Amino acid sequence: MLLVHGIHDHCHTWDWVAQAFRDRYHIVAPDFRGHGDSEWSKGSAYTHLEYVYDVAQLVRQQELAPATVVAHSLGGTIAAMYSGIFPELVKRLVIVEGVGLYPGRYSGDPAARLGQWVDSNYSLAGRIPRRYDSLEDAFQRMQETNPHLTPQQARHLTIHGSNQNEDGTYTWKFDNYTRAHTPYDIPSEDVIDLWKRIRCPVLIINSKQGYPHRIGQAGTLEHFGDVRLIEIDEAGHWAHHDQLDDFVELVADFLGD
Repeated sequence: MLLVHGIHDHCHTWDWVAQAFRDRYHIVAPDFRGHGDSEWSKGSAYTHLEYVYDVAQLVRQQELAPATVVAHSLGGTIAAMYSGIFPELVKRLVIVEGVGLYPGRYSGDPAARLGQWVDSNYSLAGRIPRRYDSLEDAFQRMQETNPHLTPQQARHLTIHGSNQNEDGTYTWKFDNYTRAHTPYDIPSEDVIDLWKRIRCPVLIINSKQGYPHRIGQAGTLEHFGDVRLIEIDEAGHWAHHDQLDDFVELVADFLGD
């Protein structure tokens, strides 16, 4: 089972799900480039193409295929693309609050779009990552921005998602450049073509209090073949944290466990 995290997260976001399935699957949960304990990219580019390549390399080098893939947010976007490129290598696919289509993001005046990207990177280059005086301060910030988390979950994610600096302060592990949207990436029409190529059964889990732009919204569901959509109530974007027991039950039922 390959567990793929979302933007600004890390592999330990899946620890509770991994514990639930560890007796039934060999669990692999990587950190994307620029996240967790993985290296940062040289320069400032973090594109979907690079993330897809990272997943492809991991599956090939670790001989994980055919894989059962469970992926969240950005990870869901990447996993769906990968499953369309290599449909024979994915046995089942679960997408949690996967980011959907943004048809206008890569259209319009190219000079203006490229200029905005350059300006964004200039801004990020000069942006000093927020430093927290203590791990407790970082933990409190985690709780403030993720109110559905239990204190135990928030502390666990803070410990694994932060680094202690030489001066004793703490910063989050992810690269600031992951905040920038690249001016060119995979066009929406190509993403749709990849979705149509997916052969395996697909379960899409969205939260009723989650993000508005995600797979399963605005007619995107029609581009998948064997697909099932389930919405979880009283959960935000991180359904696998906010309603863990329900999430595990849904996934286990889908996988036939």
